[in-house]
Amino acid sequence: MSQTPITLSIAGSDSGGGAGIQADIKAISATGGYACTVITATTAQNTLGVTDVHPIPLTHIEAQLDAVFSDLNVRAVKIGMLANADIIRLIARKLKQYHPPHVVLDPVMIASSGDALLESAAVQTMLDELLPCASLITPNLPEAAVLVNQTAPQTEAQAEALIPLLSNLPVSAVLLKGGHLSESPDSTDWLLQNDQVMPFSTPRIKTHNTHGTGCTLSSAIASYLAQGATLPVAVKRAKNYIANAIAHADELRVGQGHGPVHHFYNLTRLSN
Repeated sequence: MSQTPITLSIAGSDSGGGAGIQADIKAISATGGYACTVITATTAQNTLGVTDVHPIPLTHIEAQLDAVFSDLNVRAVKIGMLANADIIRLIARKLKQYHPPHVVLDPVMIASSGDALLESAAVQTMLDELLPCASLITPNLPEAAVLVNQTAPQTEAQAEALIPLLSNLPVSAVLLKGGHLSESPDSTDWLLQNDQVMPFSTPRIKTHNTHGTGCTLSSAIASYLAQGATLPVAVKRAKNYIANAIAHADELRVGQGHGPVHHFYNLTRLSN
């Protein structure tokens, strides 16, 4: 009997349920995997924004990591919000200790609402210590610009101009997400791997309910990697999954601001 494909999410908690650990568990489950978690921070958060962030003590984060890796056969790790440099250093050290087969890093710096989720001083620590541990990083355009010390692109041509700079980062592969180019009729992401650039496009969905899209996409990629997919196949499947989750987002009625995507859009609904 084959092993259950286990994906570990290392991220912050979103009390509103739309992003962070909560979105990761939903995405991993919806794409056929088993989700386990290590929580790095709790946030007071809803569809309107983030009002408080509380980093978890380092000793407890380490205890969570040891508990998971000492028992579960983790095939892929997704990393989201890490809050500060000390947490980043700890995660990098534990990844080197346990050597999971796949590590997908979503370099979460700013929430969809514009609230900061990573201390600015920690960005260099992420570049130096965590990126070399990753199989893939999944920055959006503003995050990618920060990683290569550039201005955030406003056009597709400007986004593509970041590709040579991103290729020089100390990481195996990069998925540059173009979702912020709201004027484009398509949502295009670019996978940079082995000196190749592979674009993945889906029609852009007009909706305000996009809370948690980055968390969901990176978790879905990790889930498919844990199930044995190659990186390009995992990205393609995850891209299709998030496109459908966004397309069905307006079926949910959650909160007064930017609501979540519909992680379980494909479940059969029971009639009354």
